[in-house]
Amino acid sequence: MALRIAGVFLPDDEPRELWIDGGLLTDEPVSGAETLAEGCWVLPGLVDAHCHIGLGPEGGVSHDRTLQQARADLAAGTMLIRDAGSPSDTRWVQQDAALPRLLRAGRHVARPKRYIRHLGAEVEPEQLVDQVRHEARSGDGWVKLVGDWIDRGVGDLAPLWPADVAAQAIAVAHEEGARVTAHCFGEQAVHALVAAGIDCIEHGTGLSDEGIADMAARGTALVPTLINLDNFPAYAAPAQEKFPRYFTHMMDLYERRHRTIGAAIEAGVPVYAGTDAGTVVEHGRIRDEIDELAAIAGADYALGAASWRARTWLGADSLTPGASADLIVLDADPRQDLSTLRRPRALVLRGRVIG
Repeated sequence: MALRIAGVFLPDDEPRELWIDGGLLTDEPVSGAETLAEGCWVLPGLVDAHCHIGLGPEGGVSHDRTLQQARADLAAGTMLIRDAGSPSDTRWVQQDAALPRLLRAGRHVARPKRYIRHLGAEVEPEQLVDQVRHEARSGDGWVKLVGDWIDRGVGDLAPLWPADVAAQAIAVAHEEGARVTAHCFGEQAVHALVAAGIDCIEHGTGLSDEGIADMAARGTALVPTLINLDNFPAYAAPAQEKFPRYFTHMMDLYERRHRTIGAAIEAGVPVYAGTDAGTVVEHGRIRDEIDELAAIAGADYALGAASWRARTWLGADSLTPGASADLIVLDADPRQDLSTLRRPRALVLRGRVIG
């Protein structure tokens, strides 16, 4: 069935009409099209730029649990997911037209006993380059490194990889046509990886003013996962007695997290919205992430970070003729009232009304 929508198609401001025909958007009138909405605001389908489909606290999850995760994300308006590492083979999700679009990154790449058990491909530094090449070839254009984690010998956060080895691995990924991102909580790893030419940083709580300036100059992206950063006190608490340096460090990063992310945005670092759903964070929380980002940078910025700007960054369609009709129909301008995201008039995925 062909559909017609008349309203404001964000990020534009002027009302216009678009039709949905054969799952695609067109600006050519379609005879017999049914009007889905008029006098509305239309948002490109939301993007969760850091999400773990097929992953749970103990590692890979079942087909049914993966399906539940994807459906929970879709119900919140997420129509494009950048996977940020999963031990599960989720290629089947990409074949299901009723689920969000998925860009896979393969497995996290970590060192033995230096990350959450059962989640990553664990290798030593001399194996990193080969493992990154493997992940670049098995994913959809992204490789995920674990940049730092607690080193129990040091009693604090420490980098997993020598800077020169990380630089070689990033170069190999680029040779394979993939971009590289990395989990970074502390100060040392994030600055070394940015200098090594990494494409994106996850979390980024240890960024200095100099590191932020370097990211802005290089165009290195940042996905802060703000609703996950809220969990830092819970992550740190069990280590308070045995690893007091780590506990104090994590709490300091937590206390200044909003200032750090705000400084990155102000400096022009491209920032995108991601929930880190899959272990501690439940799926379907992209609107909570948008709310937290809006508290730092405003609603318009947060919406772009979770929609039209994120789509451009990931090479996905937006609301233009010929694009896939992946969109959210709203009764009010979400730039003025973010709560309208929680009561959509319609969700449309691949041209089909799903909610």
